Amino acid sequence: MSEDAIGGARHTEEGTSARQGTEEGTPIRQGIVPSYLLSRLAESGLYRQAAQAARQTLIAPSPLQHRTQLRLSIDEHGSLVAEVEAAPDRTISDAHNTEELPGTVVRREGDAPVADTAVDQAYDGLGATFAMLLDAFERNSIDGAGAPLDASVHYGTDYDNAFWNGERMVFGDGDGEVFQHFTASTTVIGHELGHGVIQSTANLEYAGQPGALNESIADVFGALTEQHLRDQTVDQATWLIGAGIFTKNVKGVALRSMLHPGTAYDDPELGKDPQPADMSGYVQTTDDNGGVHINSGIPNRAFALFAVAVGGKAWETAGSVWYRALTGTLSPKATFAEFAEATIREAEAVGTSTADAARAAWTSVGVVATGAGADSSTRTKKADAPKKGEAPRKGEAPKKPKSGKKSPKGEKKSPEGEKKPAKRETGKAGNA
Repeated sequence: MSEDAIGGARHTEEGTSARQGTEEGTPIRQGIVPSYLLSRLAESGLYRQAAQAARQTLIAPSPLQHRTQLRLSIDEHGSLVAEVEAAPDRTISDAHNTEELPGTVVRREGDAPVADTAVDQAYDGLGATFAMLLDAFERNSIDGAGAPLDASVHYGTDYDNAFWNGERMVFGDGDGEVFQHFTASTTVIGHELGHGVIQSTANLEYAGQPGALNESIADVFGALTEQHLRDQTVDQATWLIGAGIFTKNVKGVALRSMLHPGTAYDDPELGKDPQPADMSGYVQTTDDNGGVHINSGIPNRAFALFAVAVGGKAWETAGSVWYRALTGTLSPKATFAEFAEATIREAEAVGTSTADAARAAWTSVGVVATGAGADSSTRTKKADAPKKGEAPRKGEAPKKPKSGKKSPKGEKKSPEGEKKPAKRETGKAGNA
């Protein structure tokens, strides 16, 4: 896979080697904290410990790389119903502040909580992501076939990142001055495991626009995991990625804002969040594997606008449209325009108003031309970019169905009353 710690490749030279590593089958780290942010922090004169930690994080070498559960419920007639469904298989290891993986196993599936907060947070975060994938998309783990979910905590010394290395989640502890508590953010964990889903489906290349889509879709999985865990509607959601991983010293609320790209932080030492909100601000660069963590703000905003316009809970309709686009015939080299076309096509299968909402979202960020299909991926016409603190325009608020009963097999009723395509089979576990 690629180096994506919610952050990404380290320097232009490393971005090149990362792409070569992918071609040769060498695992590449995918991290949550972008390399441009770590590079800026590495030059800080104010946060000396954090600067040293950032430098160590940037030069750290890349490491090498079916269960079921019984659910009991009572039906409308008062009868006990027993159902066998997929269950997570989690293993958490402690790297003991070394860079040797996986470390010592400290908690397995079904074990009681331990005295280490990071261990328990990682365990719970893996479970929350598994539950969202199963409930929203009937996907059994990241590969759709019940893959174990492994994680290592306490990686490195003051390591300023969390990443997916193609096999497991890895969490640093942060430096304590700028970064902290990577395991405490559900969006971070959902994002990183989202890379595992992308790896086993469209396998989007980790460079340029495909790489930015890779990052953006991982952010979608991260946001959906948090919203599903909290049972939030689109209006209740924060749409922030990585909230809480900055210390109180930083003037910022998160690493990224999906609804308002470019507004997540503005700090004298770290600089301003560089994400563009539309194609007029698209950044052409060789850093960060072609700006994968910067330009992901554009499709991020498209999804958030689409979800808000559809209303309800994002994982139910909006998330399903994005998921089906990812798991369909999407090319590993897909551009923004090609992914936009795929999502609009999936939205059309739901209904006209859903398709209109998807098209409007992509038009707003300048990827789709007004009244047309997807435009050139280099479109630069100014779209309606959000202002800081501005609330996006919403579509009509949908009404939730009064009954939880399913429609005839093969389809469901969406909140709009439109047909919702049946979910694909994704390797649900069989009987125990």
